[in-house]
Amino acid sequence: MANDTVATAASGVRLGLPLAIGAAFAFGMSGGWARGLMDAGWTPGAAVTARISVAALVLLIPTILSLRGRWGLLRRNIGLIAAYGLLAVAATQFFYFQAVAVMDVGIALLIEYTAPIAVILWLWLRRGERPSRRSILGAVIAFVGLVLMLDIVTGAEVNAAGILWALGAMVGAATYFLLSAKADTGLPPVALAGSGLLLGAFGLIVAGAVGVLPIAWSTDGIAYRFGTVPWFVPVLAMGVLATALAYLLGIASTRMLGSRLASFVALAEVVAALLFGWLLLGQLPDLLQALGGVLVLAGVVVVKLGEPVPATAAEFVEPLPEAPPVVKPQRSL
Repeated sequence: MANDTVATAASGVRLGLPLAIGAAFAFGMSGGWARGLMDAGWTPGAAVTARISVAALVLLIPTILSLRGRWGLLRRNIGLIAAYGLLAVAATQFFYFQAVAVMDVGIALLIEYTAPIAVILWLWLRRGERPSRRSILGAVIAFVGLVLMLDIVTGAEVNAAGILWALGAMVGAATYFLLSAKADTGLPPVALAGSGLLLGAFGLIVAGAVGVLPIAWSTDGIAYRFGTVPWFVPVLAMGVLATALAYLLGIASTRMLGSRLASFVALAEVVAALLFGWLLLGQLPDLLQALGGVLVLAGVVVVKLGEPVPATAAEFVEPLPEAPPVVKPQRSL
């Protein structure tokens, strides 16, 4: 039985790793596509509304199928869905797109990916879960990397608005991690993602309609490093590939790998963002920023290594009953 469990876990890792890497690269392309739209006159609000609306439509059917006969789950988890859709999805992506509009894609995402440090700080302040020394060391390493990445030590001009938007995205990402960790809701992951995206899209559309969220777009061609494409190409790429497909791959891989290993693999999204920032926009960090980015990633890894290790499946394997002692027959006299 134990051997079967180990074999199943190994098979899950072999299948889950490619899916997790695919999810990271799908998520990582969103900033590059969005920056092209915004350079062509789209507001960040219009870009994020288009992205989330397309993704919500793509996931609508899978969400309905996953909830057949269990519609009461939506009513019981309405608070979770609202927080997930409006804050963890809509607000996070809006803040990230606002940051991307004024700073490099990869740097904005690196700031957002300091979210695990914010999660640990929240758990410490809110629940009294004191971080380990390793986690504190990782936070210090990441902070040093952030200072280098933003070119503060060289006296370069810092875009304060972009940093604040990226930090807002970081808070939203931390909220996403905290909400996604709730496993006692009974809500299927696809249903949570689909309903959250639908509610987030609805909230953004309403905010745009009443004038709270500036919405402006253009049907002109969108210029990228490789050439000009119709406006709907980046919109579909963001909605279908960078959101709907990314969520589905992420959900499937997390179930196979577990949240701890999946969160490590998700750091590949930063590499993907840098790659697509170069392919689509020609953006590349300088040497000092690259060193800072490496330190940020290293710090986040150290923080995660300092987290408590969850119990493995092997710990729950029922032990085999011990064989009864062999009774040797006594020789008769």
